[in-house]
Amino acid sequence: MIQEAFNFYKPCKLLQPYVRYYWVFSSNQMPNTYTFPIGCPQIIFHKRTPLYIPELGTTQSKLTISGQVNFSSHLQADDNIEMIVVVFHPHTINMFLNAPASSFYNQEISGYDIEDEQLNKLAAQVFECEDNNLCVTLIENWLLDRLSIRSYDTIYRVKRMNAAIEQLFTAPQTLVADLSSACCLSKKQFEREFNLHIGMNPKEYARIVRFQKALKQMQHQQGKINQGDLAYTCGYSDQSHLIREFRKLCGHTPLSLLEFTTPYSDLFTTPV
Repeated sequence: MIQEAFNFYKPCKLLQPYVRYYWVFSSNQMPNTYTFPIGCPQIIFHKRTPLYIPELGTTQSKLTISGQVNFSSHLQADDNIEMIVVVFHPHTINMFLNAPASSFYNQEISGYDIEDEQLNKLAAQVFECEDNNLCVTLIENWLLDRLSIRSYDTIYRVKRMNAAIEQLFTAPQTLVADLSSACCLSKKQFEREFNLHIGMNPKEYARIVRFQKALKQMQHQQGKINQGDLAYTCGYSDQSHLIREFRKLCGHTPLSLLEFTTPYSDLFTTPV
């Protein structure tokens, strides 16, 4: 008999500007899931079997840092799984790890490789704890401790980058020059800061936002879409641009995706 459990947790108020949510998933069924670029980095704790990603030819570490990606991938496992995931806002993982977001670009990095003693200690506590509710509390306390030692300059830089993210969420077609102005930075400074905090360049990240924005529209239109209207609403230059970008990011056109799966926007849907 298939047994699965999926639970979401809302972060405390102090962490909400940095952490979107936590989720816990367990299953005795071997999964084979196709996922799209979601636009948010994650830290993953695998309490049982880690996931294999054939597109990268790699198996996730028990402690994995999953960065920004620009491709879709399959997630597979050959045994039972139980995982706890921290989903960050697009620009905030730097607040908690002593490594730039750009070092995780298109990769699944072992958390043990960044040589963070306190993170390793947290992982050991999570793996020893049988109560996943308590595990989430342990993770949240660790995040709060990290937040408490960050300098004003670090916090300010993250808040400044938030202005660009909010603008992209509203209008993904916004020019890089206008994004840099919103952050009171030169174009060159802005691109450097953006890559440091988000993990990819602004134009590439805008592609992910447009794609996720289109998924959101499709998610709420119950399978009835007009590709021309979808392109206009989500910031694509035209319908051909929409179709071309969809094929690059998920291997489908918007119409063929409806036949393959039910669209769901991870970036624009907060489950808690």
